[in-house]
Amino acid sequence: MAHHSNIQNKKGTKTITLGCRLNAYESEIMASHAQAAGLTDTVIINTCAVTNEAVRQGRQTIRRAKRDNPNAKIVVTGCAAQIEPESYAGMDEVDRVLGNTEKMNASSFVPKTLFGGSIKIISSDIMAVRKPAPNRATGLIERARAIVQVQNGCDHRCTFCIIPFGRGNSRSVPAQDVVRQVQTLTEQGFNEIVLTGVDISSWGDDQTGQPELGSLVARILKMVPDLPRLRLSSIDSAEIDDELFDLLAHEPRLTPYLHLSLQHGDNMILKRMKRRHTREDAISLCQRLRKVRPDISFGADIIAGFPTETEAMFENSLDLVKECGLAWLHVFPFSARKTTPAARMPQVNGTVIKVRAARLRAAGAEGRERHFKSRLSAQAGQYDLALIEKGQISRLADFSPIKLPTHNYTPGTLRPVRITGYDEVSLRGEFA
Repeated sequence: MAHHSNIQNKKGTKTITLGCRLNAYESEIMASHAQAAGLTDTVIINTCAVTNEAVRQGRQTIRRAKRDNPNAKIVVTGCAAQIEPESYAGMDEVDRVLGNTEKMNASSFVPKTLFGGSIKIISSDIMAVRKPAPNRATGLIERARAIVQVQNGCDHRCTFCIIPFGRGNSRSVPAQDVVRQVQTLTEQGFNEIVLTGVDISSWGDDQTGQPELGSLVARILKMVPDLPRLRLSSIDSAEIDDELFDLLAHEPRLTPYLHLSLQHGDNMILKRMKRRHTREDAISLCQRLRKVRPDISFGADIIAGFPTETEAMFENSLDLVKECGLAWLHVFPFSARKTTPAARMPQVNGTVIKVRAARLRAAGAEGRERHFKSRLSAQAGQYDLALIEKGQISRLADFSPIKLPTHNYTPGTLRPVRITGYDEVSLRGEFA
């Protein structure tokens, strides 16, 4: 739920994004549809449903948007709106609720179609959708790098997760379409492209011959030789195929960074979550990858206070941060999403959850510091390439942020830098 961005177009239609990178990508497409359709005086809010907190923030954003734009029409879409359309249609501020399939169609944003009828909810059964939305190259995200959607939806049913009900079943974007998009964005001058989706590890499951993600990555790197950096977004550690492992080991253009969807460090909890990996799988994967690509760094999602979590089980998650050498931790205090199986399990006390989440975040900060320290000593005298993001912040291939002296380089350019030190949040460096 890290992302929160606004897109304003010329005609006074504004798009506000909550949630993941995929949402941010889809907001770009909605903004261009709205502009092409001549939609004016409208605020489109793209919601997230990953936690109760995300839903609360979404409602708060809707109320604030109406306060700030009293004459604009408010359109609510995204996962939260897909899962509970009635509750959003019931809000006084909201004019229309648009489903996750509908938000990708250009026709949805034609003012007559959108506001013509008297029906407030324009949404279909997401579970019936079998094909991904037609894809378009959008390179506006974060200005520095471009994002390409390779997949949407999820076929797994983790007991805490409501996302499949907002996104539907897994559907893959055909390889040739992905390659074409990456080609277009590279020609536009993007130096880094991120492959994203809801569960990118399941890419290809619904395609003829069931190709694996590794084959898609190999094809992109081969067909687009001019692309300097290809990055993967969050990936399921249970599904790193041999070809992908091999590419991570030997292909310098594939960034040495993985954000793993680990969720917990205790086997019993992983079972209750219905995850498909064990604690040992996670540790062994990180060790094997580090052996073949010593400069790799790992991020992970971990939930604190999952139902039935004892102190000993929690300690296993704390230990996992060290044993996997995690540098970038996303900590989620558990919040029961009603209708999910986890909501019916014995809950952990709320105060205990808060304390555990704080302890995990502290362990994450230590992990980050360990990573910075090792980068500093490994780097002595050598230089690395940093992608300029904005202001003084740039990013190395392994995802480390590096703060540089003020400069006038354009976001998205690659520059050689030397690491000179670090603080709590980033490395410090100078231009080489």
